[in-house]
Amino acid sequence: MPVLDTDGGEFTLDGAPFRILSGGLHYFRIHPDHWADRLRKARLMGLNTVETYVPWNLHQPRPGELRFDGGLDLPAFLDLAAAEGLHVLLRPGPYICAEWEGGGLPSWLLTDPDVRLRSNHPGYLHAVEGWFSALLPKVADKLATRGGPVLAVQVENEYGAYGDDTSHLAHLAELLRRYGVDVPLFTCDQPGDLARGALPGTLATVNFGSRARQGLAALDALRPGEPKLCAEFWIGWFDRWGGRHVVRDPEDAARELDELLAAGASVNLYMFHGGTNFGFTNGANDKHTYRPTVTGYDYDAPLDEAGDPTAKYHAFREVLAKYGPPVAEPAPAAAPKLPAAAVQLTESAPLLADLPVLGTPVPALRPLRMEELGQDFGFVLYKAVLPAAGPALLEVGAVADRAQVFVDGQPVGALEREDHERAIAFHVPRAGAVLRLLVENQGRVNYGEGLHDRKGLHGPVLLNGAELTGWSSLPLPLDDLGELSFTGTAGPVPGPVFHRGTFHVDEPADTFLHLPGWTKGNAWVNGFPLGRHWSRGPQRSLYVPGPALRPGPNELTVLELHAAPSHRTARLLPHPDLGPTEE
Repeated sequence: MPVLDTDGGEFTLDGAPFRILSGGLHYFRIHPDHWADRLRKARLMGLNTVETYVPWNLHQPRPGELRFDGGLDLPAFLDLAAAEGLHVLLRPGPYICAEWEGGGLPSWLLTDPDVRLRSNHPGYLHAVEGWFSALLPKVADKLATRGGPVLAVQVENEYGAYGDDTSHLAHLAELLRRYGVDVPLFTCDQPGDLARGALPGTLATVNFGSRARQGLAALDALRPGEPKLCAEFWIGWFDRWGGRHVVRDPEDAARELDELLAAGASVNLYMFHGGTNFGFTNGANDKHTYRPTVTGYDYDAPLDEAGDPTAKYHAFREVLAKYGPPVAEPAPAAAPKLPAAAVQLTESAPLLADLPVLGTPVPALRPLRMEELGQDFGFVLYKAVLPAAGPALLEVGAVADRAQVFVDGQPVGALEREDHERAIAFHVPRAGAVLRLLVENQGRVNYGEGLHDRKGLHGPVLLNGAELTGWSSLPLPLDDLGELSFTGTAGPVPGPVFHRGTFHVDEPADTFLHLPGWTKGNAWVNGFPLGRHWSRGPQRSLYVPGPALRPGPNELTVLELHAAPSHRTARLLPHPDLGPTEE
């Protein structure tokens, strides 16, 4: 493919003027069987380029363990983009933000108590170099200089909002070059952070969602005469649990896009297609109050979470036609969905009764944090013995992020990081009663100063003012539920409990799981992790990709942390419920 040149006042490809018309499309948020479909729809909207981050934490879940298979086969995704005639902007981080767990930084970095992420801390840089030395050779032949689709590669991500250590950016750029990246490098920052996040000798780009002329003027003031790229044109936004579903008027977004392109700039739409934070992969924000991001990453994007065109898709297609070659093919139609169906979950497996098949407890004087247990996602179950009967006040240093408290198996309350809760009172029925705290990692912070977000119980733990010692910490990543012992049950079953049911599919297609009357937990279809459900909303459904289903019987598993409704029924419907757009 042609090579991008950024030296003049405009982008050129092999000497010909070129405008980057790109859209965000994160392969790790999309079922791999849908990659080709989403890429085709990007081209049909009028895009000539797609952008993707690379999540270090999924590709290297443990030091020395690398994954580039299945939904993490980045080279295969890049090949599909090339086959569709699309260029690629590659954003390997190592920090990516993206409303993704920990901003894409693997949790094992936090086992070093002194680590300083996104800095020249030796331990951090050593880990980054190990990661880049594994990643970059895998994508080297996908660079445009070697006939591949990758036009440019980003250095870090919005670093100016975090720090101003240019030497750190320079070190990352040197690593990219050392391991074979010979296409243009670029940084991206919001207008007010450009000076702090730019790197001499590297293309600077700007991120914004409106007031295009002001944003481009800020970029021009820093780098006069250079090509202008809005690397993140925010056409929607993400949702957080307990908030509203954020939307942006399609005509307003199209008008702002038109203004940006009329000014001669290039663009990357953030997002073109958001996809889904499957499993436990959502991030969180913490500006004095912890706010986890929901499972769906619909982002009010031109393609919705199921990959169907929206009104915004058609509005953007009209705008893009003014600035790029016309697309002769018609706009795509919505994909077929499964017919509506009810699923009865007739079997159950209490979590507290099935612990031996879910993990191995680790004894210690104090509760061990998730990172100390070598765990990235899921839950930790802490257990200690209460020495005396009577009234009790339990105090913890901090909980990250939500703890359900049980005494002799009976729930006595919960502690929420979001509500800044650190103490709970209850009655101990007998000396020797067993205290358990089931702590959920609801998503590591992905932006700002809170990145060093270690999960679990932070000590000391005090009982009536005295430290409680002698703990076991049981990691529950819930990455394999195959050994759970399900039995047929009738009527209500108090949580935390796994519930299972089967449903029949004639021909697999996308659908949406609705759980009316359920409270909080996670869901899986045929072992595929759909993500978190929570009645507080705004999201009230989970996207089920068609490739996760199979003809014939299919298995639905729902973890309910509190109490399932008496009907224990789930619904599969052809439409989502993303929640109210007003609070």
